[in-house]
Amino acid sequence: MRYFDFTVTPEDGALHPVDRLIADTPSVTRVSIMHFDLLGDGTGVLLYRLEGDPDGLVGDIDEHPDVIAHDELEADGDQFHLYLHVGPGEPVGSVMQLAQKYALMIDTPIEFTGRGSVRMTVIGDHDMVKQAIDELPPTVQVSVDQVGAYTPDRRDMLSMLTDRQLEVFQKAVELGYYEIPRRTTHEEIAESLECAPSTVDEHLRKAESRVLRGLVG
Repeated sequence: MRYFDFTVTPEDGALHPVDRLIADTPSVTRVSIMHFDLLGDGTGVLLYRLEGDPDGLVGDIDEHPDVIAHDELEADGDQFHLYLHVGPGEPVGSVMQLAQKYALMIDTPIEFTGRGSVRMTVIGDHDMVKQAIDELPPTVQVSVDQVGAYTPDRRDMLSMLTDRQLEVFQKAVELGYYEIPRRTTHEEIAESLECAPSTVDEHLRKAESRVLRGLVG
């Protein structure tokens, strides 16, 4: 099993007509989707994490024809959670149907970038993920940010690295790059891996950055 970190950009910057309403509400900002599920009748449930003033949103949510039920839950600071039960909508409906068709897991939270895109992690077989991407509607653009071996707890720091980053990182540890004093150099690591020293430098910096970000949350 592998994980694929994607940036997904819907054509109009929204995953569903109700998501469009939330995005257009000046008093709130979309932070993430903490949970979602597609029900047997085609409807869906979502738990949003939002930032801002919910009062500016509630009235419009009440009147939206695609909203079956909703509720607000307290969060911390100026953030709050919004539970939604909504009718079928695009493009999220197609994404969920493809996930079911190809037995893919979509990890949460799904994070909004603030630029009309979301970052999400998909877990599954490489060929199945590729087929699902090929069948996405043309209104959805996808870019691959990172791919790696999946572990059930992605807080395993090494699981945050790409295969190449992991290879370089492990070789650096093996040759004593992180010992005090250092027992090797970028040039020696590069010679061992048959690549350029600049490649070693780039992969180590990215690996170190991801591991350190994971350690500090």
